[in-house]
This record gives sequence, structure tokens and C-alpha cells, in this order.
Amino acid sequence: MSDFFRVLVHRNSDTLHLRLEGDFDDEAARQVVLLIGANVNGAGRVFIHTNGLGRIFPVGQEVFHKNLPALQRDRVNYIFTGEKARQIAPKGVRVLI
Repeated sequence: MSDFFRVLVHRNSDTLHLRLEGDFDDEAARQVVLLIGANVNGAGRVFIHTNGLGRIFPVGQEVFHKNLPALQRDRVNYIFTGEKARQIAPKGVRVLI
């Protein structure tokens, strides 16, 4: 795992916010997927904020894209925000820059 990665999780009403900070590698991607799975119940929207990301490794993208669909079975809208949103958001997911 990268030397520095953390996720700040905040929930208000039916919206879950995850602020990603640091380098996004395979372990970071797994951590994000696990945090979403543990906190998504009852959420209608999940915002994933990417402005705090540094390097994004292809293996991190691959792991994230492979595992996020399992969490998309519920009627949750995923919204990626920030400069690096397009780099980690799977196809078909809303991106705000």
C-alpha cells in the first residue's frame, strides 16, 4: 500500500461522503470499496471526492472498477467530484468537476 492514503467518511441524512486523500493504489481501492460497503446502507447518494488524491495507479483503478459494481446493485447514485474524478470513476457514473 502507498505510504499515505486515508478516507474521511461523513454521513448526513441519506448522503454518504468519502473524501480520498493520498495515492490510489490497489490497497487504497480495496479500502474504499470496504468503506462504501460498510456505510452505504440507507444512503441514496454516495459522493466520492477526489481533490485530495495524489498519484493514481492503474492497478488501483482496475481493482476499484472490478469491485464497485457489487455495491451498485442497490439504488444508490454514485457521484464522483474533483480533479481526479474522471480517472477513477467507472463508465456510466456521474462525474462533477
